[in-house]
Amino acid sequence: MSLFLLTFISLYAGMHYYAFRKVNAAFPLTILGTVSLAAWMMLMVLAPVLVRFIEKKGLESVAVPLAVTGYTWMGFLFLFCVTMVMIDFGRVLLWLGGLCLQREALIFVTARQAFLFAGILALGISIYGFFEAQAVRLEKVVIPTSKLPPSINSFRIVQISDVHVGLIIREQRLQRIIREIERAKPDLLVSTGDLVDGQLDGMTTLSDALGKVHTPFGKIAVTGNHEFYAGIKNSMDFMRNAGFSVLQGELLDVAGILTVVGVDDPAGVKFGSGKISEEGLLKKAPQRRYVVLLKHRPVVSRQNAGFFDLQLSGHIHKGQIFPFGLATHLFYPVQTGLSRVLDTCFLYVSRGTGTWGPPIRFLAPPEVSVIDLVRVPEEN
Repeated sequence: MSLFLLTFISLYAGMHYYAFRKVNAAFPLTILGTVSLAAWMMLMVLAPVLVRFIEKKGLESVAVPLAVTGYTWMGFLFLFCVTMVMIDFGRVLLWLGGLCLQREALIFVTARQAFLFAGILALGISIYGFFEAQAVRLEKVVIPTSKLPPSINSFRIVQISDVHVGLIIREQRLQRIIREIERAKPDLLVSTGDLVDGQLDGMTTLSDALGKVHTPFGKIAVTGNHEFYAGIKNSMDFMRNAGFSVLQGELLDVAGILTVVGVDDPAGVKFGSGKISEEGLLKKAPQRRYVVLLKHRPVVSRQNAGFFDLQLSGHIHKGQIFPFGLATHLFYPVQTGLSRVLDTCFLYVSRGTGTWGPPIRFLAPPEVSVIDLVRVPEEN
């Protein structure tokens, strides 16, 4: 078992134990109630692993409902535990205040009231978040540049990221995304990783749907970590069948207008993908042409910043469910959207177009990113 999986299961089991204690404090359980709740929680702790195992056995009819149930529960439990921790923190502050003032601490809510408040709030946010996750929006930014050819006044790049086509993101959700892409009318469509998630058996209809999206200057993709988790061969077949040119440490000239550089996600190294020097790759790009770097994780190497004009990334989903974004910010201290790296280059980080795990988003709506490069006169 990998260290990541062991850590995840341990933390997730800890959340269930915390919630179990809160249930028992609010509504003291009988032996039957204790056994039933413990069995449910054990199933939910193991659900993410069981889903992958069942999926690999080809039992999709079992894997889909288990994935929807298990991952929806995951989102609800996260929101419930966050709310309860905040209430417990408030109680500790009141207790400390009473200790300092040498007065009896005021307990402002009972265990049952706190449980009901947290449960209702988590349920309400989960329902809202389910609909927010489906409301894909266009996010538009304009970037001026003097590097476009004189014959090109503007060039539109549309970015999708972290779609996670799989057991939960299916035909209906994908068609919503496709409609937004077509509404944006891209010159070039790019995918910055995690287009797929899990097994891809029987999903040719989904790749065919993406393949019907027309763009004058093509479609380009790079791998994310989930392409390797799903199986890189099947993932590559899916992306290529959808019409994407997949760059794995490669440069691609786009009709003499710009150069796109694409690198594999670092997860690929564990799966046998060769490690290519990003710096060496970028130095091969013609510097008088606009250079777009496609890189799944929003990590900017400062020594490479002068060799590209725009980096497009995803991966962090803006946390997907607030306040989880506070945790992702510890590992990736960048803002979502457009930010300037140096005077001459930019980073754009997508919030993601689909969902991973819980089919829920809260204060982090999904997006299809529209980046308009607009030609301006070169400064003398």
